Amino acid sequence: MQSLAAGLRLPTNGLDYTILAIYFVVVLGIGFAARASVKTSLDFFLSGRSLPAWVTGLAFVAANLGATEILGMAATGAQYGVAVVHWYWIGAIPAMVFLGLVMMPFYYRSKVRSVPEFLLQRFDASAHLLSSALFAFAAILIAGVNLYALSIVVEALLGWPQWVAIVVAGLFVLAYITVGGLSSAIYNEVLQFFVILAALIPLVVLGLKRVGGWGALSDDLEAAHGHNYLTAWGGTGIGQGNPLGANWLTIILGLGFVLSFGYWTTNFAEVQRALSAKNLSAAQRTPLIAAFPKMFIVFLVMIPGLVAAALVPKIGTPGSDLTYNDAIPYLMQELLPNGVLGIAVTGLLAAFMAGMAANVSSFNTVFTYDIWSKYVKKDQPDTYYLRFGRLITAIGVLASIGTAFIASSFSNIMGYLQTLFSFFNVPMFVVFVIGMFWKRASMKSGVWGLLAGTTAAMVNYFWIYKQGVVSIPTDQGANFVSAIVGFAAGAIVMVVVTLFTEPKPEAELAGLVYGTTSPGLEEPPAEGDGAWYRRPALLGWGAVVLAAACYLPYSL
Repeated sequence: MQSLAAGLRLPTNGLDYTILAIYFVVVLGIGFAARASVKTSLDFFLSGRSLPAWVTGLAFVAANLGATEILGMAATGAQYGVAVVHWYWIGAIPAMVFLGLVMMPFYYRSKVRSVPEFLLQRFDASAHLLSSALFAFAAILIAGVNLYALSIVVEALLGWPQWVAIVVAGLFVLAYITVGGLSSAIYNEVLQFFVILAALIPLVVLGLKRVGGWGALSDDLEAAHGHNYLTAWGGTGIGQGNPLGANWLTIILGLGFVLSFGYWTTNFAEVQRALSAKNLSAAQRTPLIAAFPKMFIVFLVMIPGLVAAALVPKIGTPGSDLTYNDAIPYLMQELLPNGVLGIAVTGLLAAFMAGMAANVSSFNTVFTYDIWSKYVKKDQPDTYYLRFGRLITAIGVLASIGTAFIASSFSNIMGYLQTLFSFFNVPMFVVFVIGMFWKRASMKSGVWGLLAGTTAAMVNYFWIYKQGVVSIPTDQGANFVSAIVGFAAGAIVMVVVTLFTEPKPEAELAGLVYGTTSPGLEEPPAEGDGAWYRRPALLGWGAVVLAAACYLPYSL
């Protein structure tokens, strides 16, 4: 996202800035209100494990609903058409359900405070330290994406210099996380979720009205881009061509399994929200509750991308002044009156701040618990780690500013994020899934699986794809292949290393491997958790069936 097109300056007025100012005041107010509940490091990093499922569920989906997704998925819709639904219905819902039904019991019952800490219990210190370092590095890179995208958008839309946008947003995120910890981030994410909806819904309604409704939009796009542009699976047969540049096998394995499960089940920026829930039932229901709004959010980002593609037929091509990333800002400029425009700008800024806050809050937890307290300053008083957590939060925000400009070489920011996920999340997922389901997996296989998966994914992307050794039509298609290669390499290396190294004693695997239990870690259900509508299995399978049904209108 090197820059937005010139001429996208929004006609904002005093009303729009007033709405924006009110939002910032409320954000800081929530941060200071949450401060009263922060007494220990567990309060700061995991909200004292006290939050209800509906709060953590909305925060779970809002943490993912950053502006990188809003702008990036609208760009993906404009570029690839209806195929963008794959990132939601096959690329999110099954993995979110798997996290809730299968993995959260392991995370929550083991009392781990982070995802890498689980690897310490299942494997050894080398796997733990490597995963902690990789995750901390990736979190700062992804937070930097949000900051960089924010600065470009605000400069184009409001005329603020980039450095002003970066400093203002960074300071606000720093202020409310440093003061109120994770509780502040989560309650602000709940607010941001509704603000983002208030920003996107008018764009969808007014955009469809401008192009004459869904029927007229479909006719225009089919005439311009062909029938496959408006179907999810059209042209995805092996050897066939389609806008996405990926066949059904790479979509299902690369996106639907490896990338999706790697992101949703091991990305601590998401899992942290579930770990802050008040009990195991609430922790399991967190991603399951989030799955229902998640599957419908695709319409709020896909339709603006399609509308922009219809209104600007050459968008994203050398013959147009607009890039794919301009889809949302262009519609904001064209369609929204003052007042509504202020809400839309506020929603966009809220989305940037939600995405950045999720990664910064997960970074400070991993760095404090998994790196500093384990390998640098051991056995310090809890107050020390609380103070250090606030300090490393500030350092994380500053580091995010430094990494923001790495994103400048990518024209589609979702492509950049998918590349990062294939490098960092996929190898971690293969280690988790093998470690959880295979008792024999040895202690040393964890670290070698991580190294092999990460290295193989990077080699495939930077050498095999970028150097043209193997022809892959698009960056997204290359990401899917890199994810599959990373997963396969990590799995093979783990099996080979396991054959030549000692397994962990079976007594130490209780509660960490599927089919085992750890005495004393079971907890009785809370009052009301037995109600039929709160049953995790019903919520999970209901989400899967509904997501599959959503495909039907777009599969012909």
